[in-house]
Amino acid sequence: MLEVTLDSEHVLAVLEPQGALSEADFISAARIIDPFIAEHGKLNGIVIYTEHFPGWNSLAALLSHLHFVQDHHTKIKRVALVTQSPVGKLLETFAQHFVAAEIHCFGYADLAAAKIWVSAPGQNTH
Repeated sequence: MLEVTLDSEHVLAVLEPQGALSEADFISAARIIDPFIAEHGKLNGIVIYTEHFPGWNSLAALLSHLHFVQDHHTKIKRVALVTQSPVGKLLETFAQHFVAAEIHCFGYADLAAAKIWVSAPGQNTH
């Protein structure tokens, strides 16, 4: 399951995976996030908040995730990975080559700092 929380104050979405991600998780996330983008005219970014990276429950789920990224990476300016998982730093480095959004990894206890970074205007050195 992928819990999606919209934050109108900071114009961002917080995604909290609960177990292995499914194809339906990304379809549902798009159905929640897309109207929010239309309403606000933008999405400052996405905060992915998970203690440990849960992975995907199938190849279809992974493909759905890649499709979600492809459809949304030009509509947001920043993605914060808030996690204890060493996968976070790998994703930060790897994803920079494929997405337009700026990506930064934060420690799991730094959710508030991640939200501030995602919603800050212009370049931010963190």
